[in-house]
Amino acid sequence: MRLDKFLKVSRIIKRRALSKEIAESGRVKVNDKIAKPSTILKIGDRIEIEFGRTLLTVEVCEIKAHVLKQDSGLLYRIIDEKKIERES
Repeated sequence: MRLDKFLKVSRIIKRRALSKEIAESGRVKVNDKIAKPSTILKIGDRIEIEFGRTLLTVEVCEIKAHVLKQDSGLLYRIIDEKKIERES
């Protein structure tokens, strides 16, 4: 499954257009490499997403085209979530 679609289906990012935009801006890495929206994911991949001052790291646990809202958290597990210190 494509990265942008996975981020939307898993509800890590609410809209696919936004997940595509974030990936195109270089704020998403898959297995420590900057990823494009079209990057194909597989189970076990690690995704790092930079949301403002937060860096979220998740591992892909399951890939499904459609899930119910309450089951979306089963597609990934959070590995780390930390604040990023920026130099001014």
